[in-house]
Amino acid sequence: MLAELSIRNFAIIDSLSVSFSKGLTVLTGETGAGKSIIIDAIGLLIGGRGSTEFVRYGTQKAEIEGLFHIHPGHRVYDKCEEFGITISDEDEMVVLKRDITENGKSICRVNGKLVTLSVLKEIGQALVDIHGQHETQYLMQPDKHLFLLDSFGDKDFKQELVSYESTFKDYKEINKQLSELSRNEQEIAQRIDLLEYQYQEIAGSNLIPDEDVKLEEEKRMLSNFERIHGSLQDAYHNLYGEGKALELVSSALADFSQVAALDESLKADEEQFGNSFYVLEELTYKIRDMFDSLEYNPERLNSIESRLDELSKLKRKYGSSVKEMIDYSEKIKKELELIQNKDNHIEELKKKQEKLIAKLEVSGKKLTKRRAETAKVLKNSIQQQLKELYMEKTKFEVVMKRIEDDQFLRTGLDSVEFYISPNPGEPLKPLSKVASGGELSRIILALKTIFSENQGITAIIFDEVDTGVSGRVAQAIAEKIYKVSIGSQVLCISHLPQVAAMSDTHLHISKDTLQGRTVTKVLTLKTDEKVNEIGRMISGVEITDLTRQHAQELLELAASIKKTS
Repeated sequence: MLAELSIRNFAIIDSLSVSFSKGLTVLTGETGAGKSIIIDAIGLLIGGRGSTEFVRYGTQKAEIEGLFHIHPGHRVYDKCEEFGITISDEDEMVVLKRDITENGKSICRVNGKLVTLSVLKEIGQALVDIHGQHETQYLMQPDKHLFLLDSFGDKDFKQELVSYESTFKDYKEINKQLSELSRNEQEIAQRIDLLEYQYQEIAGSNLIPDEDVKLEEEKRMLSNFERIHGSLQDAYHNLYGEGKALELVSSALADFSQVAALDESLKADEEQFGNSFYVLEELTYKIRDMFDSLEYNPERLNSIESRLDELSKLKRKYGSSVKEMIDYSEKIKKELELIQNKDNHIEELKKKQEKLIAKLEVSGKKLTKRRAETAKVLKNSIQQQLKELYMEKTKFEVVMKRIEDDQFLRTGLDSVEFYISPNPGEPLKPLSKVASGGELSRIILALKTIFSENQGITAIIFDEVDTGVSGRVAQAIAEKIYKVSIGSQVLCISHLPQVAAMSDTHLHISKDTLQGRTVTKVLTLKTDEKVNEIGRMISGVEITDLTRQHAQELLELAASIKKTS
């Protein structure tokens, strides 16, 4: 669940810290007090699109931070592991943080680690699901219905979908290769000329793996010949000769051996001393050999510099190292072979394409069958939910159609659209054309109720889902939202007293003017305060004893419903 939200310099919010509890939290207050701004902040925290308009006037950046408690096995663990983010097994929490600067840039962190906005979005949307008024528009777009249906699919369905998508990916790759090989003759001839020139230039350079590294090392040696020569000479003369280091160490070893012959405890030290002497002696002879083999060759140095210059020019065109240039040469060699033998390759690719088409057809039909089964379960589930929302006479149907023959989509062979018949005797028609605002609110709530049981979302946020409803429908929506909150934390902005009465926690949002600036305040209402706020929601500005009595009755009814839920 979302346990803590901290907001600074965001829109009209100066500084605000809100603690949230389990169950249903309802946010109420006058229009413009800042209720939706808090939800907007949460939306940005989970990767929503930012804007400089969110940064409070006169400040450099807006800061939003949220603390989420998660249960073991939550899918966010896999998401965080995928991006190298650690979640402590002891704390079982995720901290999301997002700053938006005055120039519109975002700085995102998850558990203190800097991440991209896309990573923040992936992790954030595994924690929070926000349903605002705009989602009814989402429901009005038929091309989104397939996604909603597939989201409801079980494990077997999702495995079938993954299998189909894998085959489809291979099919698209074959089509791409065929398209490239089917370009017009002039393009192909120009491509062959370019590739042959590049290949011949690289091949003619007789590249040797790592030769640039070895040549740079040899150049460094020759360029520093005098310094190396002098240093080796000095080192050898200091080690070898009468009265020099090697002779002195040899004499010291002889003296120490005499002592070790009398003291058995020094035998190991004598052996180590001897080994060290022999290592030093071997190193002395190696220095001598290096010194003797050194020969300054200005012609070789010129040759190396010329070769490195040649390699440098090639690198500017074909790769940053000799290895990359050799790899590129192999790549264009294969492409040349492919183009020059394109007729054979096209024939082979077409055979593969035919096999993939047949495989897609089989896999697609299996997917369609699974999808039809899923559609039937979804239909029955939504019908039950709508019945509980006083839409028992409404018929809901998932209409599936086969796309054109020999056509394949990444999602399968089907198009999907939701149809409803709001009134008895009326034919089923596309949801997008016949549903009213109140009906759309109830349908989306029905979908959320169903999906929340399967998606494992930590927090679900409803932003004024009660638009366009009243009376007993409002009470049904209140009860439905509360039932969702039993399995997942729910935050809800509402203007309905019935919804406010069902809350486990009631937050009142207000705004005030302080030192000439607007500030937003959040107050957790106690029982008496809750009665007054619900009374205000019922009657408006003036709260009478009768409205307080009505508010008290709503709270008592809510308490009774909660006991039986």
